[in-house]
Amino acid sequence: MTIELPNVIAAYFAADKTGNAQALSDCFTQHAVVVDEGNTYAGRDAIRQWMANASTEYSYTVEPFALARIDGRIVVTSHLVGNFPGSPVDLRYFFKLDGDGIAGLEIIP
Repeated sequence: MTIELPNVIAAYFAADKTGNAQALSDCFTQHAVVVDEGNTYAGRDAIRQWMANASTEYSYTVEPFALARIDGRIVVTSHLVGNFPGSPVDLRYFFKLDGDGIAGLEIIP
């Protein structure tokens, strides 16, 4: 199933697919915050490092399959398959946008 993602969210998933940490961090606003696996990453540098670590530690694919809007956030549900504990898993990505950038992202199983 194909879903229509906002441009910056589509760019986020495209960068994630290629493991390009710089391109992924460029999707975020300067002071954005990501919460993933109980850890918080604040600012583009921390977000770039988070992605760089994830892409070297694990091999995975992510396929967004559902989109919703909840409490001012865009929720993208995606199927992840890879060599990480608990694979495969469906995750919900809660995006908060600010203009053309991602101001916040929380990833929840």
